[in-house]
Order: sequence, then C-alpha cells, then structure tokens
Amino acid sequence: MRAPFVHEATVGMAPDGDIRGPGGAITLELCGSWDHSPPCPFAAHHNGAERAGGTVVLRVVFATEPEHEAEVRRRIDKALGSGTVTSPEGEVSHWEFRGSARAEPTPAEAEHGLRIAGA
Repeated sequence: MRAPFVHEATVGMAPDGDIRGPGGAITLELCGSWDHSPPCPFAAHHNGAERAGGTVVLRVVFATEPEHEAEVRRRIDKALGSGTVTSPEGEVSHWEFRGSARAEPTPAEAEHGLRIAGA
C-alpha cells in the first residue's frame, strides 16, 4: 500500500528562471513523460516551488510503497542533479542542485499525500 512522503530540495536559479523547470525534470524522471494518464506509474507526486532571490526551494509530496521510498528520493535527486530540462514548448530551464533531505509534511501536504496515495 502506498504511503505519503515529502522530499525538500534546494536549487540555485537565475531570478528570471522558470521555477517550474526543476519540477518538470522530476516529473520526467518519475513518470517517463510529461503527459500520462493517472496515476503516476512509479510514484504519484506533486511538486511545489518557492523562490527567494536566486534560491528555489522545492517540496515534493509523493506517494509510493514504503520499500520504494529511497528509490523515489534517489530519482528526484538525479532529476535535480541534471541541472536542466526542456519543456514541451522547447523552453530550456537551468539550475544548480544544492541539496535535499527528507522533510516533515505540513498539515496540507499530509492531507494531499494521503489523497494521492489513494487513502
């Protein structure tokens, strides 16, 4: 049975960079494509991003079987470590991966995590 988790990561990005880019890279890594029918094939997820100057903090709420948690986190870091993604419209986003860690969910994230886990 899938359970909810939160992964927080920090990237450096130009002030005019598209903060959706890192989340797009995560989606490509976890789902294999931009477009697919629900549910996500490996780990249902939601990407949130907030900018503070040249830093973007990403919070990824995901749901997977507990035995796959470490693999999902590894794939998220792999996507962010790539430092670039090209959108379906051909726009290229660049960033510098600065680090990540397991995070405690906010009440809203916990609720959302349970929904995407199918609970």
